[in-house]
Parts: sequence; C-alpha cells; structure tokens
Amino acid sequence: MKNFNSLFISLLFIEMIACDDVTDNPFWEISFDSKSQAIEREIGGIVFKFCLLNEQGQPATVFNEGDNFSFYFSVTNQSKKDFYYNAYKLAYDKNFLRIYASSSNFDFGKSYEPLLQTDIGIAAYPFDDGDVYNIKVPWLHEKDSVLCAENFCYESIIQEPLVKGSYYTSFKYSFYFQGQQDNNIIRTDSINFKINFKIQ
Repeated sequence: MKNFNSLFISLLFIEMIACDDVTDNPFWEISFDSKSQAIEREIGGIVFKFCLLNEQGQPATVFNEGDNFSFYFSVTNQSKKDFYYNAYKLAYDKNFLRIYASSSNFDFGKSYEPLLQTDIGIAAYPFDDGDVYNIKVPWLHEKDSVLCAENFCYESIIQEPLVKGSYYTSFKYSFYFQGQQDNNIIRTDSINFKINFKIQ
C-alpha cells in the first residue's frame, strides 16, 4: 500500500509539472470605443488573436452600413516548443463567428457552415514553434460556394448586410496543445471572447 501511495504521488507530481493548466476563466472583450481594435492575448507562449477586419483588411469595430467585414481568428506558437494542435475544431463550435444584436440578443446566425473534418488523430496537426493557424470568414458572400483555407473548408451562407445598430460576436472555448517531444501540455479552461461592434 505504501508503494502504491508513493507511485500515485509521483505520477501526480509529474502531471503537475508537465501540464500547464490555465483555470482562471478569462473573459477577453473589446468594444467599439476600446483603444484596441483586436483581442490579442498570450498564454504560455501561445498567442490568440480575434478581431473583425474591414474591407481594407484592417482590424475595426465600426463599419459603414452596407460594407462587408470579415471575422479573423489566429493562434500563433511563440512558445519555443513544438506542439500538436487541431486548430479547426474551433470552427465547428456553434457560437463561433455568430452575430447577435446587442439590445435584444437576436441571433443573426453565421455566414458559413463547416464541412465535415475526418478525425485522423492529433499527430496529423503539428503546431511547431513559429507556426500560425488562422480562420478568416467574411460576413457577406457573393454566392453559395465551398471555400478552403489550409485544412479548414466551409460552405458559404448568404447573409444580408447588417443595418445601423450595435452588435456583438461571442464564443468561449477550451484550447488543448499536446507536446511533440515530451509530455508538455497546455490546456486552458474556457476562454471567453467577445467583440462589440457598430454599424453606422
């Protein structure tokens, strides 16, 4: 029994060293009057960026009525370590890149429908130091079509331009990065992302 307890404590200690858990449930939010036009934060050397892009490709939170804009989300590995990470699982989250009216929480839906991704195992998705995975989807598409970027493919959904008013897009997600060379793991609790924006 004594040996069993020693083994259990040793395994628990190893797990504590190898696994970098982030459990403070961060809430990352920007508004149309914020100094920054993008959410950009870092955890354990992994940089998360979420923003809306105007027609010139610049981060923005205020748009003219009738203008198109795009959602942009990226994850960059600046940890000096190599991981495995399936970046595009996030695209299948029901709240990811969905728009709501600020005043009523009316759901305007999404502008894309992700195509099914074959689950081939985490080792098929290397995320080496310096790698960047990004997802970029416009709100307005000219026609129904299937679009692909790297490993992420989606079918466009035709949407109407948003009228003048205040809106937001929000989601929460737990990220998991598996070390390639060792047992190093980064696992976050659910991170809440929210962008408040305006059509004028």
